[in-house]
Formats: sequence, C-alpha cells, structure tokens
Amino acid sequence: MTRWTFIPVLLIGALSGQLAHGADVVNQRATEQVSELEEIVVFGDSALAEKLGRAGSWQALDGEEINAIGATHINETMNRIPGIWVVRGSGQEHLTAIRSAVLTGPGACGAFSFLQDGIPIRPAGFCNVNNMFEVNSEQAGGIEVWRGPASAVLGGNALYGAINVLTDMPDSNSLSVEGGPYDYYRIAGKFSAEVGNHQFGASINGSSENGYRDDTGADQQKVTLAHRTTVGDWEVFNTLNWTNLNQETGGFVYGFKAYKDSDLRKTNPNPEAYRDAWSLRAASHWISDNWRITPYLRSSDMNFLQHFIPGQPRERNDQTSGGIVLEYDWDVIDNLELRLGAQTEYMSGHLDEFQEEALTDSSAFNNAVRNQGTHYDYDVDSVMLAGYYDLTYSFSDRMRLVNSLRVEYLEYDYNNNGLDGNTRDDGTECGFGGCLYLRPPDSKDDFDNVAGRLGLEYDFDFGTVYGVAGSGFRPPQATELYRLQRNQQVADLDSEELLSFELGFKAAWFDVAAFIQETDNVIFRDANGLNVSDGETESYGIEFNASQTFGRNTFSIAGTYAKHEYAFDRDIAGAEAVQNGDDVDTAPKWLGSASWYLQATDKLDAELEVVYQHEHYINASNTAEYNGHTVFNLRSRYQLRESFAVFARVINLLDRDYADRADWTFFNPDRYRYFPAMPRQLYVGVTVDF
Repeated sequence: MTRWTFIPVLLIGALSGQLAHGADVVNQRATEQVSELEEIVVFGDSALAEKLGRAGSWQALDGEEINAIGATHINETMNRIPGIWVVRGSGQEHLTAIRSAVLTGPGACGAFSFLQDGIPIRPAGFCNVNNMFEVNSEQAGGIEVWRGPASAVLGGNALYGAINVLTDMPDSNSLSVEGGPYDYYRIAGKFSAEVGNHQFGASINGSSENGYRDDTGADQQKVTLAHRTTVGDWEVFNTLNWTNLNQETGGFVYGFKAYKDSDLRKTNPNPEAYRDAWSLRAASHWISDNWRITPYLRSSDMNFLQHFIPGQPRERNDQTSGGIVLEYDWDVIDNLELRLGAQTEYMSGHLDEFQEEALTDSSAFNNAVRNQGTHYDYDVDSVMLAGYYDLTYSFSDRMRLVNSLRVEYLEYDYNNNGLDGNTRDDGTECGFGGCLYLRPPDSKDDFDNVAGRLGLEYDFDFGTVYGVAGSGFRPPQATELYRLQRNQQVADLDSEELLSFELGFKAAWFDVAAFIQETDNVIFRDANGLNVSDGETESYGIEFNASQTFGRNTFSIAGTYAKHEYAFDRDIAGAEAVQNGDDVDTAPKWLGSASWYLQATDKLDAELEVVYQHEHYINASNTAEYNGHTVFNLRSRYQLRESFAVFARVINLLDRDYADRADWTFFNPDRYRYFPAMPRQLYVGVTVDF
C-alpha cells in the first residue's frame, strides 16, 4: 500500500542525518519527564514511560494538574492529551478512542489496556467497556497515556494504546467539599501518617447528583489505600482500591439535532435503566536492585439493564482474578539495559442475561425471537501466561536502539449453565426459525500471540528524534466467543492484530509524532448477526502538544489530525454497508484543546480552556454526520490562607448546545440519536489542609 512506503524512507533518512552530529547532550524534555514520573511513583518501573522507553508517544498528567482540573467525569481530564478521546456517556459511562475511532461493544474495551501502577485493572478477555470508573482517577498521583501498540510490553488489549493510573501517596492531610448544579455534591479527602519506617496514605472521595436529565441520578464512592516500607533490601509499595457506582442511566434522545431541543434534551426515554457496579483490587510491589515482583488480586461485579436493545434484558457479570508479574534486570554488557519478564494470571468469571418481560411492541420478528427468560448463563475460567523482554542498547551517548518482544498464551474454559442451542430456557422453540440468542456447548479455546517493537532514538542539543515500528494484538473477549446468536455454532475468531510505524520529535517544550497503522482481523458483527473477524482498517495522522510559560502566563495546546478508514467491503449489523475507503464512524479528523493559565497574584490563579471536536460521520455508511463543537471552560482558585482555599469551575462557559456523543441507528425511525451535553455548570468548593 502506498501509504506505508514513505514511512521507512522517512525513518532511514531522519536517523542517518542524525549520525552527523556528536555531543553528550540528552534531550532535556524526555529526561525531565521520566524523572518526574519516577518521583510520582516511588517504584517508577510501573510507569509506562520507564517501561516503554522514549521511542514512542506517551504523555503524563501529574497529580497537581489532575487536582486543578477537578473532573466530574474522566472525559474532562483526558481532553488534555493528544491522540485520545474518552467520550462521555450517561452518568459515569464512557467509550474510548486512542489512535482509533470510538469503539463500541466488547472491542471498545478489549482494544485498550487500562492499568493501575502497571497492572491491568481487569483480566485478559473479561474487560468492562466503562473501565475508567473502576479507578480513582480523580485523586491519582498521575495519569499516563501510551499512544500506539504497547502489546510488546503490556500484552493483549494494548492494541491501540494504554492508560495507566498512578497511585498517589499523600504527604499531608486535606479535605475538600464542593457543590454544583442538579444537586451535585462531592467530598474528598487525602490523609497521611508515618509509623517507624512505614508510611500510610488514604485517598477517599464520594459524590452524589440527581442528573441534568430526568431520572439520571448517580452515587459514587472511591477509596485508595497505600502503604510504603522497606523489608531488608526490598522496597515495598502496597495498594488497595475499592470503587462503587449506583447509577440511574439515561438513554439516547432521538431525532435530528435533538440535543438542541431545550425540552427534549432533558428527557430520558429509559427511566427504568440502571447500572450498579463495584470493584476491588490489591497489589504488592516488591523491588530490589535487580528484581521486581508484583502479586495482585482483583474482583468486580456489575449489574445493569440493557436499555439500548429490544426487550431490555438485564445483564450481570462478575470476575475474581489474580496473578503475578516477575521482572529481572540483567546486566549483560556495557551499554545494554536488558529486562526479562514473565506474567501469569488466573480468572474465574460469570455472565448471565435475563429478559423479565415478553417483548410485544417491536416488529413481529423481534417479538418472536427475543424471548422472555434466560438468554445466557455461563461460567468461564481463563489462564494467561506471558514472557517478554525489553532492551535498550546505546551505540553512543546520543543514539540508542530499543527492542521489545512478548509472547502470550490465553486459554478459556467455558461452561454453559443452561440449555445448549437457541431455544427458550424451558426448551421450547421460538418462531422464525429459533430464538435469537444461542448458547454454545462447553468448550476450551486458546490463543497464542506475539508482539514486537523496534525503535531508534537520537539526541540533539535541542531535542530527541525517534523512529519506531511496533505491533499489537487483542484476543477475542469472552462475550465475543460465547454470547452468540442464531445460525452460529461457534465463534471462529482470530486475535485482532495491528502494525504501526511512527516518527516523532520531543523537545523541551513540545512533542510531535506522525504515525501510520493497519489493523487486521477486526472483529465485528455482520449483517447476519454473526461475530466475524475479517475486517481491516487503515489509519494515519499527526499528534502534537506544546506548553510555554511567559512570566505569569502559561499557554498549552494539544491536537490531533487523524484519518481512520475501512479497508474492506461488507454488509454489517444495522443494515449498513461498509465500503473500502469509507471513514470509520465516530472518528473526527481533528481533536484538540488549548489553555491559558494565569498566576494573577501569589494567591489567585485562573485557567481558560477550549476543547474542539471536528465534524464526523456517525454511521458506517457515511451518510449521517455530527457537526462537532467548541466548548470553553474556566477554572480558578484563591488561597485565602495558607491552609484554606476556595475554588470554582465553570464548564461550558458559553452555554453551548452540543452532544457528548452522537450516533445513528437503523432500528428507530428517527435514526439520529444523542447523549446531550449539560448546559453551563458552576461548581464551587473549599479545601482545608491540616
């Protein structure tokens, strides 16, 4: 393909030109960023930047900036990083895009790795599309985003990129209380204590709101406990994370530009919808001069109403899992840094889906095949084994080679607790040739995957140029394999695979990266309702971010231009036809944000932020569009006393009518559907340090 041919030429040309320069200067920006991250996490090895090296696109927000943003949804925080778009759904729900279109269904979470301190928050193959509400991002010590495939180090699911939330270890005590519109209240505290050589920290927050739209209230609580100590030659960092969410969920509002209708935008067509979810995770990081050992345990449970499909079945899923990561730094020869690693984990999971009432208000076909009663009820155990290495070889003080390789094995052991086939749960047949939902017989399925990365870095006096080629993969999720539909006897799926080339430059005050990538074996549901894995997409783009300070003013900008295209022809679910060369839906070509921070006085600061989203198609056939939007936000803080501050935020300062998410469906006569964004919001609060 012609797009791929120019990347190796650029890599070779740029890197050969670098060899003409010689000095002992290392890029200040990259060095400072890695150093800062190692300060955020005492055991900096859990930081993606340290693990993955500088040859690639990553960016971190520190705890101070996260606190200043004061996000009520993770979308507000992630707007500051190029190449990523976390789309706000109803309440705390979200969808993610990292160097990709916004994905839905199981692939929406399987294509990205979500971690805390370098450990995935969910087991391989059993992810949650709303992964980020299971982490305490509001009180994190930092958030890192890796853009591009990271499977060579992080394994399956790091297909397009990764988000790593770093646990904060508070060094003081503070308490904040804030309030906002629609009966929004939040209380948050950070606490610290030291006993001998033990340091303890706690970060706790809870929020409650009634919601802008009808019947969309939510209560959420998050607790992070941290403990640091030394045991002999080992540094030890223990963490415990608990989250809980009880949410009334809002459905789409239907009709072209319904988000602009002042009455319709506040309605909720699905007042009966809800989502209840909790998660619990524990990890213990042990680090010596050469070894890093991290055992971990996880558990989660989620119960929600699938209000978005006819019949509105209730789904419940839960998992208990644990594993261990072993890493060893091997000093082989001078100028070579080599890390060997291994990971293993085990999961026991469950999913059931139950439709309480008979469907009577849809088409004759839907009424017949979407049966009342149990649709699915299965248990699935999984085992994951992986081995990997990372090496950095320095040709000189200026030039380095980076290479990583990971081999991973994932096995599912599936057990159907109901009747095999596509009958009702009592064994009777549905009309139109059988019920829609098919339960496959017990089986074992396994997937072998390999991912690699190879890059070169070169330091100039004014920055670092790098070129890197990498691959990523994601095995099919359990729901793609075992939650089947009629006419399907087994989901014969391959792992999705991605190949990427990237060329970038990092300087003291700006970064820029150009990339091109191809994804094969894309899993999707075809026009017959079958899960298949013969899709293909191509993408290319450029990402940039910059920040400069002039006196008391700091100006920052982050932007992305990217084009994502289908590279195959196929009729897909929803009566849509995908054609080679069409844009992937929900993939704006331009995304960006900019901010002006002013330290007006020693006690008063303020920040004006603008967030931009370009127009984009919202259906696979490229016949329906959303016009995009530009939104302004204002934040300010006043330090009344050394230990007492007041703060305020105005979100959507100009009171624009826009949509957090725009979508299109064939199954509703209005076709267009939206999650309307909230109008202007004012939040005020106080923080007390003690």
